[in-house]
Amino acid sequence: MSASVTLVSSDGFSYVVSREAAMISGTIRGMLESGNFIESQNNRVTLQEISGMVLEKVCEYLCYNLKYKDQTDVADFDISPEMSLELLMAADYLDGKFYPILSRNHTNLPTV
Repeated sequence: MSASVTLVSSDGFSYVVSREAAMISGTIRGMLESGNFIESQNNRVTLQEISGMVLEKVCEYLCYNLKYKDQTDVADFDISPEMSLELLMAADYLDGKFYPILSRNHTNLPTV
């Protein structure tokens, strides 16, 4: 099993992240852990629903989450207002557990 996975956007951009970081996504985890998907054999996941610009920010967050997952003093993760909706849709598609780390910084998170 490889220590990294390649995520490919709808417009062909590729990002390599650690397998551990990528596993926060239920969608990616399902593809990589199941022997029924080609992704589990070649450690390459194509995400046709996510553009390169959005996937880059998702990958930044995956690495950020891995870095700070066991910490209480967490640096801010900046998201531009223009990208917020697209990231929310990507998080929904990726079935990510993104709120736990955010809630350590912000006490007034909206309930989804």
